[in-house]
Amino acid sequence: MRPDGKPEKLRPAMSWLHTWSGLLPGWLLYAVFFTGTLSYFLDEINTWMKPETHASRAGPLMVENALAQLAHLAPGATSWNLTLPGERQTTVTASWPKPATEGEEAPRGRGAFERVELDAGSGERIEPRDTRGAQFLYRFHFELHGIPRLWGRWIVGIATLMMFVAILSGVITHKKIFADFFTFRAGKGARSWLDAHNATAVLALPFHLMITFSGLLLLMFMLMPWGLEAVYQGDTQAYASERRALGGGGRGARGEASPSTGLVDEPRALADIAPMLALARHHWPEQGVGGITVNAPGTARATVEVREQGGQSLVDRGASQRLLFDGVTGALKSATATAADIPVAVQTYNVLTAAHLGRLANPPLRWLLFLSGVVGTAMIGTGLVLWVVKRQPERRKSGRTPLGHRLVEILNVATVGGLSLATAGLFWLNRLLPAELAGRADWEVRGFFILWLGALLHAQARPHRRAWMEQFCLAALLFAALPVLNPLTGGAGLVSSLGHRQWPVAGFDLAAIVLALLHGAVAWHLWRKRGVFPVRNSARARAAEARA
Repeated sequence: MRPDGKPEKLRPAMSWLHTWSGLLPGWLLYAVFFTGTLSYFLDEINTWMKPETHASRAGPLMVENALAQLAHLAPGATSWNLTLPGERQTTVTASWPKPATEGEEAPRGRGAFERVELDAGSGERIEPRDTRGAQFLYRFHFELHGIPRLWGRWIVGIATLMMFVAILSGVITHKKIFADFFTFRAGKGARSWLDAHNATAVLALPFHLMITFSGLLLLMFMLMPWGLEAVYQGDTQAYASERRALGGGGRGARGEASPSTGLVDEPRALADIAPMLALARHHWPEQGVGGITVNAPGTARATVEVREQGGQSLVDRGASQRLLFDGVTGALKSATATAADIPVAVQTYNVLTAAHLGRLANPPLRWLLFLSGVVGTAMIGTGLVLWVVKRQPERRKSGRTPLGHRLVEILNVATVGGLSLATAGLFWLNRLLPAELAGRADWEVRGFFILWLGALLHAQARPHRRAWMEQFCLAALLFAALPVLNPLTGGAGLVSSLGHRQWPVAGFDLAAIVLALLHGAVAWHLWRKRGVFPVRNSARARAAEARA
């Protein structure tokens, strides 16, 4: 009631908006948040899913050996690019532009480059198993799978917009939301679920707002293309070029040279790389060297660009500083810092989108982002469950479960529990499928969706509460066993990876343990609350289901 005695209309309207803007895209948003949270460990997941790379450890002649291998693999390439091992990668990634075939233009984009992985100690080529790795989870996060990419991005963009509306309307609806954050009433049915939903919402509210708004920014040129169309008359290439020039990122920010067809020059040997690396390490004593690009190798025009490991500012989306050397004499030609003279609007966009992507996040901050993502995922999950729990008194009075309510129950279990099962199963399939299997990477993805479909059928066939407990219990077991499966299938075990400071491998195993504990806690809570579940279709089972 307002002070003037008139009924308050804003909060009920916001409550209705919050409920339906959260429920309708809720299952999709849960999947987007879950896979996006895992993507904070994108590199670690990619490394873990290639156990052939786990034995790679940096040696004193790492760069020299890698350049010698490139001279053997791509002697006529117009450029060589090396990405060196770091906290999130165990191997040296080498790439070079594919040559243009006669009568055709040189290929463009990511497909324009040949890529191989090299042992960081010996420089020998590694042949890892065929897997899409974390790239599948990462791309599912913003463009789904099995439908045209543009449609997928539109669907995720609209769902993200609805989530932003749900967050704002939720803050308006709960006038005691911050006070309720410190209150949890256990065993109170809908009240307990509302307390859990409020707590997870407020605990990481700044993260929720940032991640949702920045996600919309990443898709804004697709969702709102009118400004781009008006200024550039549909010439997206011109826009992309100008944006890169202003510090907006792009291939150059990742240190990958564009393919070219430079003229053949007089053959000249490449200068000793060791003094260049020493000078670079002197410039960046904390970060070290992250990558090297050699342009026009083996010619008098050769240049060597040495890049910092990571970056120092979100203003330029984490682009690294660079030193440019003459490739023949080894003399320093220039030193550049890419954050200079970037317009304020571009800086703002870069900071928000780089934060969304986790750029420059050191291990503690990356874990904080991961745990914030887990809290956000739990917020969506508790909201979905709350919708069902709040309607249980009505169902008890009527003595029946409406078809719509039952559908929501099934989708809740299949989305929350089923996605965990499918994801854990994806990692198991990565290790259990034969390495020589044709289309192996595609079978990993097919297996993921087969398991997810199985979870949906299981949720439909089993009593509601039993389905929750069984799926979470199985997911906890699968995640907990991953650190054991790893050394049994050719990977580096947790003790070994920690001892050799192989943080990408150890980080994955530790994250799997965290996920196992979270899923196990939910399964334990369900078991402790209800005890041993009765057989379905018995009188006791029907009574238990009615009380639930």
